[in-house]
Amino acid sequence: MSHPVTHAKARTSPRWQRRKEARPAEIVAAALEVFVERGFAATKVADVARRAGVTKGTVYLYFESKEALFKAVVRETIVPVIAKGEALARGFTGSASELLEQLVREYWRLVGETALAGIPKLMMAEASTFPELTRFYYEEVVTRGHRLMSGVIERGIKNGEFRPVDVKIAAKLAMSPLMHAVVALRSFASCMPEGFDIQKYLDTHIDLYLHGIAKQ
Repeated sequence: MSHPVTHAKARTSPRWQRRKEARPAEIVAAALEVFVERGFAATKVADVARRAGVTKGTVYLYFESKEALFKAVVRETIVPVIAKGEALARGFTGSASELLEQLVREYWRLVGETALAGIPKLMMAEASTFPELTRFYYEEVVTRGHRLMSGVIERGIKNGEFRPVDVKIAAKLAMSPLMHAVVALRSFASCMPEGFDIQKYLDTHIDLYLHGIAKQ
């Protein structure tokens, strides 16, 4: 018969393994919260460690620097949103107008209405101070998002829905109002006597954009 201690180890070992495997995700989740609250410059690795319930040394086991931790936050939170949009576009069988509207609304649902909205706001605020991180964010998120939207616009031009336009500029114009909405809601909403109705804002943006790009 096996010794009881052997059974105890067998039972507890899987839980320990799951806990260890979960640590990077827990650290990234904590880092997202702290970066959004304090900004990149003011955040210390020790702050993230406390929020995650681990030691500072544990954070450095998985992430070699604060910069590497921030990149992990971006790659594991916002980049997957772009990837979902790309998957949606690949399998979409409706019109280009319907796809564009769905992408705009999904971006807002997954980013604008969540803590992730703090990341683009943070990048706009600290871009000039951290040029290397800014380049990383632009390449990993902004450029990829613009490429996705450019593909939708090109689809609409080819099938006769949209009139010929400068696709790259049109893609930026489709996304820019979302960045404005992020800043408006997180920075200026309390100063707006008229308030900020995000649903009416999105409805109006989509309506004006699609009418403006529609083939006459």
